[in-house]
Amino acid sequence: MGRSLDEVVASLPPEDREQIDARYAELVQEVEGLRALRQIAGKAQADIAAALKIKQPSVSKIENQADMHISTLRSYVEAVGGELELTVRLPKRPAVRIHTLGDATTVISPRKPSLTRAGGHR
Repeated sequence: MGRSLDEVVASLPPEDREQIDARYAELVQEVEGLRALRQIAGKAQADIAAALKIKQPSVSKIENQADMHISTLRSYVEAVGGELELTVRLPKRPAVRIHTLGDATTVISPRKPSLTRAGGHR
C-alpha cells in the first residue's frame, strides 16, 4: 500500500517541510473565487441569499460573474462575514489603500443665488 501525503512530507528534511508549510500558508490566504470564499467562511448559498435579501439562484449568478460592480462585491463579501479592501499598486510606489470610491451620501446643495447688478441683470 502507498504512503499518504502526510507520511511523505514527514519523511522530508526539516528545511523542505518548512518551505512546504510556508507555501501552504500562502495558498490558504488565496482563493480561486467567490464560491471558494463562501465555502471557507462555512456559508451556504442560501445563507448569502438571506443576508443579501435575494434568491439563491442570484447568489450562484454573482459567484459565476467575471465582472461586477464593486458595490455588489462589497455586499457579497460582507454577507460572507468579511470586509472588502481595495489596494492599488503602482510601479515604483508603495501600495495605496482606497477607502471609498465616492461618497454616495454627499448631498449636492442647490446653487446659491448670485448677486445681481442694479437693474436686475447679472
